[in-house]
Amino acid sequence: MNRTTSTTRSVTEQQRELAAQGIKYVFAQFTDIHGAAKGKLIPLAYLADIVAPGAGFSGPSIWGTGLPRNGARSEYYGRADLATLQPMPWMPGYARVALDGYVAGEAFDACPRQVLRKQVARLAQYGWTLNAGLEPEFFLLEKGAKGYDAESGDTLEKPSYDSKSLMRKRDFLDQLSTGLDQCGLGVFQIDHEDATGQFEVNYRYADALKAADNFMLFKMAAHHLAEEQGMLFSMMPKPFADRPGSGLHFHLSLADASGKPLFALGAGEAEQGEHGLGLSPLAYQFMAGLLRHAPALTALCAPTVNSYKRLMCGESLSGTSWAPAFIGYGENNRTVVARVVYQRIEWRLPDSSANPYLALAGVIAAGLDGIENHLAASAPVNQDVYEMTAAQRAELGLQMLPQNLGAAVAALKADTVLADALGTSLVKEFTTLKQAEWLEYCQHVSAWETARYLDRY
Repeated sequence: MNRTTSTTRSVTEQQRELAAQGIKYVFAQFTDIHGAAKGKLIPLAYLADIVAPGAGFSGPSIWGTGLPRNGARSEYYGRADLATLQPMPWMPGYARVALDGYVAGEAFDACPRQVLRKQVARLAQYGWTLNAGLEPEFFLLEKGAKGYDAESGDTLEKPSYDSKSLMRKRDFLDQLSTGLDQCGLGVFQIDHEDATGQFEVNYRYADALKAADNFMLFKMAAHHLAEEQGMLFSMMPKPFADRPGSGLHFHLSLADASGKPLFALGAGEAEQGEHGLGLSPLAYQFMAGLLRHAPALTALCAPTVNSYKRLMCGESLSGTSWAPAFIGYGENNRTVVARVVYQRIEWRLPDSSANPYLALAGVIAAGLDGIENHLAASAPVNQDVYEMTAAQRAELGLQMLPQNLGAAVAALKADTVLADALGTSLVKEFTTLKQAEWLEYCQHVSAWETARYLDRY
């Protein structure tokens, strides 16, 4: 079902079309503050009910709403965005529609999808669209005597692009790719990543809201298909200490109403522009906003305790790390947080546990701050930051990203620009939950601590 034309047809017409395809139920899906897909099944005959007034949910039962247990504001309504209504090919008989949160008849300011909508609307005032290509990395694991791990044949010392393991997982990858293609995502590349058991699927970019919707659809499909084949699909950022973690790189570019790319140099501008990277002045301003707000964005893009095992500063136990630890940008430089490639910005900070709506909303808010205040980007860093000494990094002014969730949350709480843009209620709910998560982790006594200290003192 086509996204752009579905809204022009009546609900009855869409019901008739879906019924002809064998659809019996619609999964009315929203995304909670942690980035998890939630929702309920609606018989197709009742599709109109979830358009208005919407599917009803108990507000306090949803992470991050802060809603009371009684009164008019206790009920969370998810209103179907019919532009997202489409069958889920991996689950015959079922379709999915994305929901926007409403409370007491108004758009709910702590709904992640509504938060992103607000930032998309800010761009629209300029006639702009943010296009985002999300690159999900993930682990496919099998259960063994010692818990979950890669399949037994996936043992290469340097497993990047391992053809044998890739082909052994071809049934899962084919079903996933075929299903996503039928949903219009356009998978164009699949590979085995740097860790044993780790893969990446690349599909076409889309406008920010659709990109977030597509990522949630990707996760739902992958979880379901892996479970059916007796595997565990995991987007935990760093499940193994001695292997690389999973990122969720954002390829970012702005376009005007005609589709013209705004990060690329225009006619009459110097051939390679400032700093020789082929970017427009607007792109550098957007980049400057990202870099200025990088500490606060870290909380949104790396939102778990485990995220910082990936964003580590120092020698990686896995031998190679592509995860950024320092705030800077450079030409095709994977060792800084922003990589300039093909006249676009690859924002390398997010990992696969990020809520895509909140991470993209933060990116837009930061980029617009750079544009609206004409911020200037520093000089690019075209060296391997991992190979530099601390003194060399200091000389270039390279600041470190927050190195734990507590520090990232503190940075977000202190960033009034992002708080005003994203909404104080959303930021309050998010930082309260994440601060509690960090404190719980700090109070946890791990097996590493027991083994190291129990009989030492």
